[in-house]
Amino acid sequence: MVKNHLDKNGSFTGSPKPPHPAASADPHSRKSSQEEVENSLNNEDVKTLSEDIDGFIDALSACNNKSNPPEVPEAVESFSKIIESKINKHNTCESSTTKLSKMTEEDKFFIEAVSRLSKLTNSLSEFPSSSTITKSLNRTSMALQRAMAFMEEDLRTLLEDSTKDSSSSTVKVHKNSSFGSNRQLTDGEQCVLTLSESGAEEEYPLFPPDAVTRMNRIASAMILAGYETECCQVYSISRRYAFGEQMKKLEFEKINMEDVQRMPWDSLEGEITKWIRVVKGCSTTLFPGEKRLGDSVFSDSPMISQSLFSNLVRAIVIQLLDFVEAVTMTKRSAEKLFKYLDMYEAMRDLIPSIKMSCSNECENELNSEIQATTDRLGESAVSIFCDLENSIKNDAARTPVPGGAVHPLTRYVMNYLKYASEYKVTLEQIFQQHVKLEESNSPAKLKPTLEVEIESESPPCNSETVAATTPFSIQLVTIMDLLDTNLEAKSNLYKDPALRDIFLMNNGRYILQKVKGSAEIHQVMGDTWCRRRSTIVRQYHKNYQRETWGKVLQILSHDGMQVHGKVVKTTVKERFKNFNAIFDEIHRNQSAWVVSDEQLQSELRVSISALVIPAYRSFFGRFRQCLDSGKQAEKYIKYQPEDIETLIDDFFDGNSTSMARRKT
Repeated sequence: MVKNHLDKNGSFTGSPKPPHPAASADPHSRKSSQEEVENSLNNEDVKTLSEDIDGFIDALSACNNKSNPPEVPEAVESFSKIIESKINKHNTCESSTTKLSKMTEEDKFFIEAVSRLSKLTNSLSEFPSSSTITKSLNRTSMALQRAMAFMEEDLRTLLEDSTKDSSSSTVKVHKNSSFGSNRQLTDGEQCVLTLSESGAEEEYPLFPPDAVTRMNRIASAMILAGYETECCQVYSISRRYAFGEQMKKLEFEKINMEDVQRMPWDSLEGEITKWIRVVKGCSTTLFPGEKRLGDSVFSDSPMISQSLFSNLVRAIVIQLLDFVEAVTMTKRSAEKLFKYLDMYEAMRDLIPSIKMSCSNECENELNSEIQATTDRLGESAVSIFCDLENSIKNDAARTPVPGGAVHPLTRYVMNYLKYASEYKVTLEQIFQQHVKLEESNSPAKLKPTLEVEIESESPPCNSETVAATTPFSIQLVTIMDLLDTNLEAKSNLYKDPALRDIFLMNNGRYILQKVKGSAEIHQVMGDTWCRRRSTIVRQYHKNYQRETWGKVLQILSHDGMQVHGKVVKTTVKERFKNFNAIFDEIHRNQSAWVVSDEQLQSELRVSISALVIPAYRSFFGRFRQCLDSGKQAEKYIKYQPEDIETLIDDFFDGNSTSMARRKT
């Protein structure tokens, strides 16, 4: 058994030489000697030798006279040889599988031994050069250098290959997880994260716990030995490569600015979708995974962990921001708005994740970069949305929509607003920021507008004020006003006043239904506006009835049918003849008119039936008998009351046959 004893002066005495301590100049002889040293020692011997080294380190630390160091025991040489022997043994393994197996007692001893050798080397270096100290320092430094080179390679192998050796247990990190948590892996947990996208889960594997434990001990040993730079370089390069591979799995790769600007929108839209998926993945999964891994590997050096993570995040975020910059420089168009808003939201959600995990310097730098990019993206979104005003103003069609149907502009604008309002919170934020920028640039120009007067050239109705208290709601109300004005102008393209009313009724009803169907638009426009719009639509309905059926009801009136108390047959014949002619024309025209809203169509038919059928039935029952039976009656009476009811059900179907004969 190897045993050293301290004398009263703190020097080691009575240390027997370990078996075969001599080292031949021949490398093969030295290797053989090292193996013999290791093989000749049992576990108790190794433990005792380690205790001797610890004792010598303590003696070096306690020595007040640096010019008179304690005697170097032979245990130093033996200890150095054992470490080199362990390195040789590991290097002769056929594959990296042995290195990546579960942390054995031998592995633990080796890492502990290297840490002990590091402390010994540092302690020896504090003494001035002397033959004994210099020789021992050179010996331990050489062994330590070899150990560091081996550990560096072992760390690189672990970082590159450990993902292939995973267990079944997982740790899932979701959006609500504590991003900045420093909790280390417990036994049995695997550092695996789950990336959720549209309900699907994709695992982002990192490392099994044994590998993390081994990397932690290697990192601690290398940092303690002064090899922090080498350790961090290996870790950083490996993790950046691994992160890049994860981004490729999400189908996102770096695209230069010129290619983005030349890319057709369909293709660019697909790239933006991938970009959004990556940004969300970074916020919820990739960054948390990297932060947790770094905190586990460098648990003894939190500042190093934070620095490495900050550098990684900085490189990734800058790459992501470069893509946004390129997108904002492409030609703007209405269909791009919603992808811009998706990108804006993704970037906005990225800021908290950076704030919770990066160093203050990195956080401030990246937040500044992200804010500048989101501002440009927001300005692009505002510009696109405001272009909708110009689109409405410039849509001056000269041909009326057949059948008085809902105009394509109405459908486009209302569906656009409905979809845009789903981003109401984001648009409110963007427009608010836009107003602040405008005010800072030209404060005298902008005046806060909190109320917008809604006026219409439609049927008489009390004007109403819609409370628009935010820049976005003001913009929304403005667009609704412009649409109303545009539709009023388009209605004048119809020569038939009744068809004009059908057109305004169709479009008014469509707008009303869209507003009611969108909680966000409804909130801006308000219940009062909806009631007023309903009143306007009903007024169009009344105008239509008056224009279309006023003459019909005059024909069916009983007034003027009698002279001196007797029914005049010629008048009866003329009235039936006129009714047949005008009803035929109305049926021919209005069967070609279009009311696509089934409820409105039903309301119109019911109101027509309620107005016309009783009048016709009364006229028919009162005056039919005044006509001679047979051919004379058939000549003047074309429709039975039941026929009128059936024909009314043809109205507003957009019948293509009748369409060709339509009169506008």
